[in-house]
Amino acid sequence: MYAITEKERNIDGTTITTFSRDIYSANVLEVEAGTNGYQGGDSGHGSRTYFRIENAGGTDIEAHLIGPCGTDGIEVSLGGDCELETIITVLKFITKVLEDGASEVND
Repeated sequence: MYAITEKERNIDGTTITTFSRDIYSANVLEVEAGTNGYQGGDSGHGSRTYFRIENAGGTDIEAHLIGPCGTDGIEVSLGGDCELETIITVLKFITKVLEDGASEVND
């Protein structure tokens, strides 16, 4: 079993609940994700989604912003077998948190 920590983040003036945990292998990644779910439209309606992936030890990871102002996207690359294993777990955790957060609003 692993510990999950509940936090609150202010995203553009909107408070959302996030959940974080560490993913351990030969490297360690910390992941945090959250959403306030569907709010009925575009960003102006208040829906916020957040995720963070951070090297907590020994991870061969690079991340870059895309576009002239860095607002067109992000790209992430990792090196190594353990990094493949841990990023898969990270992405599954992010997906689970966001799906759970989205369904709470719709139920």
